Amino acid sequence: MTATKNQPTTLDHERALAARHGVRFIGAVDEVGRGALAGPITVGITVIDIESVREFPELRDSKLLRPETREELVPKVRDWAVGHGVGHASAQEIDALGVTAALRLAGTRAVEQCAVAPQAILLDGSYDWLTAPEPDLFDMLADEREPVGLHLPLATIIKGDMTCQAIAGASILAKVERDGIMTDLAVSHPDFGWEINKGYATAAHRAAISAQGPCDYHRKSWNLTSQADSAHGEATTKKAK
Repeated sequence: MTATKNQPTTLDHERALAARHGVRFIGAVDEVGRGALAGPITVGITVIDIESVREFPELRDSKLLRPETREELVPKVRDWAVGHGVGHASAQEIDALGVTAALRLAGTRAVEQCAVAPQAILLDGSYDWLTAPEPDLFDMLADEREPVGLHLPLATIIKGDMTCQAIAGASILAKVERDGIMTDLAVSHPDFGWEINKGYATAAHRAAISAQGPCDYHRKSWNLTSQADSAHGEATTKKAK
């Protein structure tokens, strides 16, 4: 069934995943900021206890909610879930690692914050960027590197933030926290309009980068000033998430 804006979220996917793997604690993950020109990639997670969780149909994809509604829901989502977290990967880490590895890093950091660890994961979208890749020789020789990625059963759900209550909750946590970061950064970097565009590729943001040059919070490996598609594609062509 195709998700629609007015379709209520449910716990159907969460219950199905728990039953499929015989587990109790389901984690749900969503990201914000993948397509921005500035600021971090941010990943949110909620963990629910499938044996005691209550329905929370007010949860919606964070992009469909008014900012004040999202902020009001944050403490409710934290109380509803038995675990939650929000992790970030900086612009410098995105430049150094690439988008997929930066998402995995931010997601790992989010999971590490959960008071209750997930036993299986629902991930918004169609691509699994959260599972740890098979280690290569360089990984085995690098003893000091931060462990990144999960080794858990995982299911991807296209438009999961519009259908799954736990993913919608994760999207709200991630978006509110990242929007707050960008609004705070706008105070010290007022030329870029981050309090409005949150780091995404608006015409005014691109014009400011052309006039002022990029700052430390810009993703310098990206095409920051051209309207043409960058190597990362969605940085210039997709609606801000």
